[in-house]
Amino acid sequence: MNTKTAIYALTAKGAELARSIAPEADAVCYVLERYADDSDISYTQFLPLIAETFSLYDSHIFIAASGIVVRAIAPHLESKDKDPAVVVLDQEGQFVISLLSGHLGGANELAYMIAGKIGATAVVTTATDCAGVPSIDMLAQKNGLVIGEIDRIKTVNSALLDGEMVGVYDPEGDMDLDGLSAYFYRVENVRELADLRCGVCIDWRVHVLPESVLKLYPQCLRLGVGCRRGVPAEEIYALIVAVLADHGVAGQSIGSMSSIDAKSDEVGMLEFAERMGLEIKFFSADELDKIKGTNPSGMVMKHMGVGSVCEAAAMKQAGTMDLIIPKNKSARVTMAVAKDLIIKGVLES
Repeated sequence: MNTKTAIYALTAKGAELARSIAPEADAVCYVLERYADDSDISYTQFLPLIAETFSLYDSHIFIAASGIVVRAIAPHLESKDKDPAVVVLDQEGQFVISLLSGHLGGANELAYMIAGKIGATAVVTTATDCAGVPSIDMLAQKNGLVIGEIDRIKTVNSALLDGEMVGVYDPEGDMDLDGLSAYFYRVENVRELADLRCGVCIDWRVHVLPESVLKLYPQCLRLGVGCRRGVPAEEIYALIVAVLADHGVAGQSIGSMSSIDAKSDEVGMLEFAERMGLEIKFFSADELDKIKGTNPSGMVMKHMGVGSVCEAAAMKQAGTMDLIIPKNKSARVTMAVAKDLIIKGVLES
């Protein structure tokens, strides 16, 4: 599906409004059959339609009564970090309500955009927005950080709403706190967070933290993988999980994985990448052969034409010659992890 946004109209006026919004929102319009034209997708039954489409789009815009929308989407809601954005408009175009996933899903931003286009009033009720204070979930999203325990967001945001400053452990400066000194301060040792009402830990390393601390993970690690032909995803998964745990490295910080292009059709590797939500890249033997500092294997050279796959692939992705986890192997799988050389657009010294 090309578009990530759906607009739903139940009335003639709603259909006109939907079509006026669609180009700006890059959206497809679902319009009740009797009001639909050739540019719309027509439907006859609203609730079955939402059951079918709710998981297909990142954002949903409803031109309908809020109560109808709530009843339609309620059976399909999962969690704060998975639900799509939901915005509701009245057919007169007077109000644009951010109803669901205001922060992480982007409903607040979508509501403001639509309101600006049609001259409506945006209705945003998330507490941090109303109070004019930053929200930790939006800051995490802005800085490309993966949120750990989603329920701990409210602990940090509640402290900010109460006017308390929140301590942040961020040893590599992965969150930009410029202009936010009234709300956050940095701590030098992660253990300091345990003594605070709440705190934020931003690191690719595993830490044992109290429930008052929100963990955010920079996606700065690159996973290189090699395997024998026909190895199942479960076998790849077992090695990687075990090795990450042994080295105290958080899997949430793995941003992508790679291998040699001879493995581009390896079913187990592709299934593993899909299961973990990782983009997978493949490099040629010539590209990998140029990477120095690996631990070459005669067996790999014999079968792949290059001395190293997993280490070279990890370093190639990361743009670095250093590994935080060198080659580890099971009977049929190898893996290694490198850390990005570039942080926030600046080369490491």
